Amino acid sequence: MNSVNETTRDRRRIETQERILAEARRLFAEAGYDRTTIRAIAAAAQVDPGLVMHYYGNKQQLFARAAETKSQAVLDGTADEIAEQLLDRLRQSLIEEPVASLAVLRSMLTHPDAADEVRENAQLRGSTFSKVIPGDDGELRVDVVSAVLIGVVLGRHLLKLDHLADADPDKIIELLRPAVESLTRAE
Repeated sequence: MNSVNETTRDRRRIETQERILAEARRLFAEAGYDRTTIRAIAAAAQVDPGLVMHYYGNKQQLFARAAETKSQAVLDGTADEIAEQLLDRLRQSLIEEPVASLAVLRSMLTHPDAADEVRENAQLRGSTFSKVIPGDDGELRVDVVSAVLIGVVLGRHLLKLDHLADADPDKIIELLRPAVESLTRAE
């Protein structure tokens, strides 16, 4: 009987932690790091602020957990294949709002850890990608591709630019493909 109670209690604890984390992601994505409070997260998750602190320590630690994204497969192949992999990932980000990524993107201009996270992700992509892009300016080309892809996600999900927010993801990819290909091919 005791183990049943412990299992139920453990399940409720996990559900509460997941609810807090989901609300933290949503609020960080909507308002950014600076404008999101522990109290607001607790209210949205319908828990006491002390419980948020108990599970996650402080706002910084909660943001770090909320900003974690599922590890993605390593980019691999030729420049054309990697470009296509990036466009496929972008398509998914356009279809399914990437809340954890949006939390980081919304906060990157005011929170150093968020800026570091964006930079590290772009550089990680770049280290693989720039090795297969021909020319002396491969790393610059990768940074330009990263900036364009980040800009499209920002424009669609955070700025909600009229036509971009409502556009078919496949149409956006169709428009972007020639630009990405031109940046990743030899001149």
